[in-house]
Amino acid sequence: RIALVSDSGTPLISDPGFPLVRAARETAVPIYSIPGACAAVAALSISGLEPDAFFFGGFLPLKPGKRRKTLEGYLALKATVILYESPHKIQSMLKLLAELAPERRIVVLRELTKLYEECLSGSSVELSERINCVTPRGEFVVLIQRAPERSFDNVVASLDFKR
Repeated sequence: RIALVSDSGTPLISDPGFPLVRAARETAVPIYSIPGACAAVAALSISGLEPDAFFFGGFLPLKPGKRRKTLEGYLALKATVILYESPHKIQSMLKLLAELAPERRIVVLRELTKLYEECLSGSSVELSERINCVTPRGEFVVLIQRAPERSFDNVVASLDFKR
């Protein structure tokens, strides 16, 4: 008998353990889940962002070019995007979000269910400025409002008729 237990939320949700579960599946070992805390779902439930469709992206890539390209793709989704971020990268993530989607509503949470739980909400520009004023601690969950529906006027305005 083997148990995979995590003291930081649900195992396999941006935690190691996948190779163990895959190996167990491949050898027909029965696997059971005992639900535990999941920061992504807990954050979504209190974010005030639309919960009917969401995308969990985990941590963004480390390399700046790939990080930007990945985030650009996520910003096009018609779903609330949920990401994890470390304290030493949260400011650069919010700065990039402020550049790519300045009006998009962002919710940043840290230390969920703990003594110093914090939830900040606002535009990406506002949060970029607020987080820049503090020394961030703890792991962060970042939720990004879904891509706005484009009206016909917006679609026409984005077309390039100069050829």
